[in-house]
Amino acid sequence: LRMSLSRNKTSANRLEIIYDEGADLYDLRFYRQSMNHKTFEVKTKDIKTYEGVYCDMLEDIFTDVTGLYTRF
Repeated sequence: LRMSLSRNKTSANRLEIIYDEGADLYDLRFYRQSMNHKTFEVKTKDIKTYEGVYCDMLEDIFTDVTGLYTRF
């Protein structure tokens, strides 16, 4: 799963979540993607990565890294 993020405290604008079916765990990658509009070169910079995350930890990690809440 890949998604764009709104402005947040870490400046990450993309999130990639990969599900490891065998271990039943998730890997998360928060990163910043930018493009040079003259050369169309795309650059990515990893902000924070997590490996081996349980499903009940996803919401807390998302909020800690971005400062955004998934519910009120």
